[in-house]
Amino acid sequence: MITVTVCVGSSCHIKGARDLIARFNDFLTQEGIEEEVELKGSFCMELCGEGVNWEIDDEIVSSPSVEEGFKVFRKKIRHALKMRTSKQPRKKPRRKRK
Repeated sequence: MITVTVCVGSSCHIKGARDLIARFNDFLTQEGIEEEVELKGSFCMELCGEGVNWEIDDEIVSSPSVEEGFKVFRKKIRHALKMRTSKQPRKKPRRKRK
C-alpha cells in the first residue's frame, strides 16, 4: 500500500492543505485506487515556509500551490503504482508440447 500523508498544521492549512486532501481523495476515487493508497493527515512537518507539505511513502514534497501539488501527486501515484505492478512476479508462459 502506498501511504500519502498531508500536513494539516496551521501554516499548511492556511495554504490549502484541506483542498489538497480533497483533490487527492477525489482522484483516488475516480481512478478506483482508493484501496491501494492510504491518505492521512499529520501535524506539522516543520517545513512551514516551503508551501503545502505532504509525503508519499518516505519522500517529502513541498508544493507552492494546491494545483501544483495535485499535478505532482498524480504523477507520483501513477509512477508508484506502475513500479509496484512491474515488481510482481510474472507467470511463465506455458510451453506447448510437441
